[in-house]
Amino acid sequence: MAEAKTKQTDVPVEEFIANVEPAAKREDAKVLDALFRKVTGEEPKMWGPSIIGYGEYETTYASGRDVHWMRSGFSPRKAKHSLYLMGGYCDELAAKERAEVLSRLGKHSEGKSCLYINKLADVDLEVLEEMIAKDWATMQRIYPPK
Repeated sequence: MAEAKTKQTDVPVEEFIANVEPAAKREDAKVLDALFRKVTGEEPKMWGPSIIGYGEYETTYASGRDVHWMRSGFSPRKAKHSLYLMGGYCDELAAKERAEVLSRLGKHSEGKSCLYINKLADVDLEVLEEMIAKDWATMQRIYPPK
């Protein structure tokens, strides 16, 4: 089996955020970091060169592939922030709840397991906090901490 390309690193999250460009994305990244810390109660770690992750879990896919990954996180990309909220993608009940929450979020787009937000001013931060909390609870239920 191939090893995961994106792994946890020792780069300090604060150092990474301090170098995010442009400045508006850096300020959004600070807000997102505070929000994820508040909801998850976790100290973040860097995953690869640009993903800030909170918590972690291990599982084995049906294919036999072992996975070590963050429970939740984000990457402050130049074009759009990528939020990794996997719980709503791997649980049917959470997916239904997610649709309702997304309808109240504001301007966003979605990928296979990511939520994309151009800038935080485009969304309701209370709704985003609710979404992160629901996703975190789902991941805790599906992949209980060891």
